[in-house]
Amino acid sequence: MLDESLLDTPEALSEADRRGLLRGAAEAGARVRTAARHAAEAGVNDLKPDGRPRAVLIAGPGAAATHAADLLGTLAGPGSPVSRLAPTGVAPAAGALRWELPGWAGSVDLLLIATPDGTEPGLSILADAAYRRGCTVVAVAPARTPLSEAVEGAHGFFVPMATAPYDQDEPLAASAPGVLWALLTPLLVLLDRTGLLSAPADAIEKVADRLDQVAERCGPAIATYSNPAKTLAAELADALPIVWTEGTSAGPAGRRFAAALAELSGTPAVVAELPEALAAHSALLAGPLAASADPDDFFRDRVEEPPALHARVVLLRDRPIGGLTAAPAARDLALSHDTPISELEPDEGGELETLAELIAITDFAAVYLALASGA
Repeated sequence: MLDESLLDTPEALSEADRRGLLRGAAEAGARVRTAARHAAEAGVNDLKPDGRPRAVLIAGPGAAATHAADLLGTLAGPGSPVSRLAPTGVAPAAGALRWELPGWAGSVDLLLIATPDGTEPGLSILADAAYRRGCTVVAVAPARTPLSEAVEGAHGFFVPMATAPYDQDEPLAASAPGVLWALLTPLLVLLDRTGLLSAPADAIEKVADRLDQVAERCGPAIATYSNPAKTLAAELADALPIVWTEGTSAGPAGRRFAAALAELSGTPAVVAELPEALAAHSALLAGPLAASADPDDFFRDRVEEPPALHARVVLLRDRPIGGLTAAPAARDLALSHDTPISELEPDEGGELETLAELIAITDFAAVYLALASGA
C-alpha cells in the first residue's frame, strides 16, 4: 500500500531513503558534470581515434550496463554497432559473473566496461582477454579497484567513476539514478570522440542543466499536485504500469523506467513501443486487469480488503503532438477499456536533453513509489 501522506513530508521521505535514491536523483546534474570532468582529466578529450570502431561491446553487471548499452545504441542511430555482452554465472554476485568476447572480436573493435563495483574478477579476466585479442579497452568504474589495475595492465584507458560519499552507505542499486549518469557520461564523451554519436561538451552541459531543472520540479519539497514525479507515483499505486513509448529516444527511457520500477519498488511493469504496443497489449487491456473487469470492487471493504490490481497506461513521448503519431489511437484504446492513462512529454531541446528529462522524471517517480510503499 502506498502511503500518500509520506510523499508530501520531506523529512519522512529523507528518513525512508536509506539507499540514497532521492539524493542520487536530485544530484544527477552534478554527477554528470563531475563525470565529464573525470573524463577530461583522464584524457578522453585528447584522444585521436583512427576512425570509428567496427563494433562497440559493452560489459558490466545488471541494469547499469544494460541501460548504458541501450541508450548509447539509440543515440548512435540505425545500424549502430553497439551491443552488450551479457554475463553468465550461477548467481548475480561479483565473484560469480563471467563475460566472453565473441569469436570475431579483434583489433578494430572497442570494449567498454561499465560497473559501479569494480571488484568483479570476470571483468578483469575480460579486459585481459581483450588485450590479447588486440581490442581497445576502456573502463568506467570506482578508482583503486581490481578492475582499474587490470585495465592498466591491459594497456587500456580507465576513467574513475563519479561517486558520492553516501554511495558507500548501502549497496548501490543498478537502477539508482546516480549510477546511470556516472557511468554513461564518460562513455558519451568517448564515443563523441570516435564519431559514433554526437555528445559535445555543450550538449553534456545542457543535459546537466536539464537534470537540475527536473530536480527543481520533482524534488521532495515540491507538493504532489505540482510535482509530476510524485503525481505519477501516486497514480501507479496498486496499478500494473503499461509503459508505452513513442519516438526513438523514449524507447530506452521506457525500458529503464520498467526496470527501475521492478528493482526499486518491486512493481511489475510491461513496456512496448507505439504503434505495435496497441496490438501487443490489446488483449491485456481487455482482460481481468482492466479497470472495469471487477464490478464488485465498488463494494470492497477499503480497510480489510486489498485493492485489485488494474492496468494503467503510462505514455512517454519525445515528439510534439503534431505530425505522425499513434498517441490518439493509444488514448482511445486505453479509455475504451476504462484504463486510465498518464502522459509525459519533455520540453523542447536536443535529443540528449529530452532523453535526460524523460529518464529523470521517471527515475524520481520510481524512487517516490519505492519510498512511499516501504520497498
